[in-house]
Amino acid sequence: MNDKILHQLEFSKIKDWLKGQAATSLGQEKSKKILPSSDLEEVIEWQNETDEAVTILRLKGHIPLGGITDIRPAIKRASIGGVLSASELLDIANTLYGGKQLKSFIEDLEDIELPIIREYMEQLTPLNQMEQSIKGCIDDYGHVMDGASSKLRTIRSQIRSYESSIRDKLDQYTKSKSNMLSDAIVTIRNDRYVLPVKHEYRSSFGGIVHDQSSSGQTLFIEPQSVVELNNKLQEARVEEEREIERILLQLSGLVQADADILRHNVTVLQQMDFIVAKGKLSRHLKAAKPTMNQEGYINMRQARHPLIPEDEIISNDVEIGKDYTAIVITGPNTGGKTVTLKMVGLCTLMAQSGLQVPAQDGCELAVFDYVFADIGDEQSIEQSLSTFSSHMSNIVEILNDVNSNSLVLFDELGAGTDPQEGAGLAMAILDYVVEKRSRVIATTHYPELKAYGFNRKEVINASVEFDITTLKPTYRLLLGVPGRSNAFDISKRLGLEELVIDRAKSMVSDDSRSVENMIASLEQSRLQAERHFEEAEDFLEEATNIYQSLRNEYEHYLSHKEKHMDKAKVKAAKIVDRAETEAEEILKEIREMRDEANVKEHRFIDAKKKLSNQKESLETTEEKPQKKAAKNQSFMPGDEVHVLSFNQNGNIVEKINDKEYEVQLGILKMKVPVNQLEFIKRPDPLKTKPMTSVKGSHYHVKPELDLRGERYEDALQRLEKYIDEALLANYHQVSIIHGKGTGALMKAVQQFAKEHRAIKGSRSGHANEGGSGVTVLELK
Repeated sequence: MNDKILHQLEFSKIKDWLKGQAATSLGQEKSKKILPSSDLEEVIEWQNETDEAVTILRLKGHIPLGGITDIRPAIKRASIGGVLSASELLDIANTLYGGKQLKSFIEDLEDIELPIIREYMEQLTPLNQMEQSIKGCIDDYGHVMDGASSKLRTIRSQIRSYESSIRDKLDQYTKSKSNMLSDAIVTIRNDRYVLPVKHEYRSSFGGIVHDQSSSGQTLFIEPQSVVELNNKLQEARVEEEREIERILLQLSGLVQADADILRHNVTVLQQMDFIVAKGKLSRHLKAAKPTMNQEGYINMRQARHPLIPEDEIISNDVEIGKDYTAIVITGPNTGGKTVTLKMVGLCTLMAQSGLQVPAQDGCELAVFDYVFADIGDEQSIEQSLSTFSSHMSNIVEILNDVNSNSLVLFDELGAGTDPQEGAGLAMAILDYVVEKRSRVIATTHYPELKAYGFNRKEVINASVEFDITTLKPTYRLLLGVPGRSNAFDISKRLGLEELVIDRAKSMVSDDSRSVENMIASLEQSRLQAERHFEEAEDFLEEATNIYQSLRNEYEHYLSHKEKHMDKAKVKAAKIVDRAETEAEEILKEIREMRDEANVKEHRFIDAKKKLSNQKESLETTEEKPQKKAAKNQSFMPGDEVHVLSFNQNGNIVEKINDKEYEVQLGILKMKVPVNQLEFIKRPDPLKTKPMTSVKGSHYHVKPELDLRGERYEDALQRLEKYIDEALLANYHQVSIIHGKGTGALMKAVQQFAKEHRAIKGSRSGHANEGGSGVTVLELK
């Protein structure tokens, strides 16, 4: 893509916008260099990394990049043996800390798929020792601290002592000789403490004169009594500077040793800031991730020009590249033709640069080798020969380079010359580009091009809508409908005499009138179809809401039904077990006394058999396995069947065809494929239909339950039901998988285990069982 095309489509404004989203100068630098790519795999990779940033921003609201600065110049100076300043070293430490914070933030997002960003984070090397060494010597304001070395601490202690002594001596002068001073203060000149003495009292103080006021009336004198202390203070300050220089040299050596690692860290952080900036821009534009292809197919729904505010632009649907490869847009000036043209071109450049586009989800864009554009001033009333020549020169260059993987945008094709010649040129140019199998969108005023698309299957007409009532364009793009001339209608509404309008109509050829009438008919049909479509959408939404409401009610009914039946089965089983135990004890006592009571052994056997029969009669909530119907067997109305897809029993209502039956499932009637039905039984017409029992006398329950991703209340309901089933399956131990997460689900499971009477104990899983993400329950 050459710079001229990028300029015409205003891609530089997108780059400036992106730059403003970057958090660091590193990201801003990379944002300024963004360019479209014609490599499909590279573009897909860029789109995926942008989408990962958008996902994080949507779920977390931010991505931390604080403290990161461009430390490359400092790294370069340290690499060649230079001594870095305290502020430069502090920037390096802060950048290391910022990178560490970013890496920790990404690692904590365990439940989000971020393959690209995680790969970048793996390349970040935390230099903790360097960071701590710098932070241990330099404070947050870029000053070397006293604790940087024991020698520096001693020197600064001496400096404070000297300063205190000097001030004490000079304060005595300000009190005893204040009348000789211009101001009773201690000040500094040439890094030495002095007094502001009136000129006439110079001899009263002695010492050294360091400066005087502009009027010459005040002399800044260092009294002789503090000269020696000032000398010692200066010596201590020199020692301080030497020690600071030594400390900075030592820290610079650490930077020099790990210069390569630091450079790579900066490169990774720059890329991350750039990716985050792309994500922020997407959120700002309310953009969507496009699916990219290399077949020249563009399909955008409710697309907007990214540089025009959302409340000022009308979104449009644009599709090209499958049924047709060219769109010819006709319509009045200021109607939005050029905006639509630029929108398609700019969105294509954005997508090929890894940026998301302002359109609905599910949009699709192509990766082109070239994007060509010839866009002039569509509002110009007069165009000179030089302007026409300029446009034609540009078009000649385009035609020389165009290929089958190009997107070509022509604005006011053929304008600026004789209308008939211009129309002929426009059609010839379009034919040439279409034959090259390029994708082309062109705008024009020429009425001859309104019929152009009807004669060529690769071309479709389009127009921008114009409201005759308000005499204003609506800016809506209408695919398949050429623009009609509104001159007569507008003139009539503006008050032009009917006689004049009728005479003008009589001067228009029959062919032109036929075309205009056809376009008017198409427009009327379109408006009527849009009304019908809106009504159908309303009906569909209402029907969907009713269906969803009924489905939710039915699922709620089924979930509660199973829950109550499961509880009843557990309770019944416990009653039977308790009765059997008590009966065994009674029989044992009777057997011990049988000699005295003269009771026969077979009587005991009969009694035990009778008890077993009673147990079977109590277990009426379970059913025996039913035989499945043969594969090709047909069903009759009333047959009881099991619907595999819903795991529910129902009854056949009627046969729809050889492949489907209508089945009554509770309160709902549903069409079910025959391969999803299992025969259970056919009702006996001579007998009363028995109640449907719960399936299975043996519970096929897994020894583990996975609750990850469940809501709190739903998880506890599932857990309670699962424990009942596990008890019926005679499990002594089960595993509950709840994951680590925030720990809320793990606490809920452990609290449930403490309160449930059938759970003997609980423990966290061993390393080979899933660790703290699993709780193992011991059942009674």
